[in-house]
Amino acid sequence: MRIGVLAVQGAFIEHERMIEALGHEAFEIRQKRDLEQEFDGLILPGGESTVIGKLLRELDLFDILHKKIREGMPVLGTCAGLILLAEKLSGDDTVHFGTLPVTVKRNAYGRQLGSFQTVAEIAHIGEIPLTFIRAPYIECADDGVEILAKGDGNIVAVQYGNQIGISFHPEVTDCTAVHEYFLSLCTA
Repeated sequence: MRIGVLAVQGAFIEHERMIEALGHEAFEIRQKRDLEQEFDGLILPGGESTVIGKLLRELDLFDILHKKIREGMPVLGTCAGLILLAEKLSGDDTVHFGTLPVTVKRNAYGRQLGSFQTVAEIAHIGEIPLTFIRAPYIECADDGVEILAKGDGNIVAVQYGNQIGISFHPEVTDCTAVHEYFLSLCTA
């Protein structure tokens, strides 16, 4: 199985290592020609969502990826990746892909110094460590969106069809459970 990892900015290498550790191939999506190859799933990593959104358009990646997501390609959006997928951002008119019917609050847990770790139960996955780094959370999810996890009363993980949006960074832990679940969607 081949997984494309958006690699224009942010924490992409950690996702690649996780996919490869699970015995699958990960490749970096940096330019339009990278999208000419076949792949089974897409990871939108954490980073600066505004910068990533701008680069998606400048590098002419946006339309092709948007089409693949709309057509059902499995996608895992972590932190900034969640923001890129969200239909709405709280207090911000910016919309990137807009394919995940949720409203996301950016930097909801504060700045870098507000980063923290906890443990929580994730539906379909089990209890795992969660690392939040300048993380958003999901203020509300529309009908049809499955809430996978909450932390401190806030929604931090959802699934809508083949899209998984999470506030935390599973790629910075030793736990492969989120990536394993994502890969199971890619093989379905």
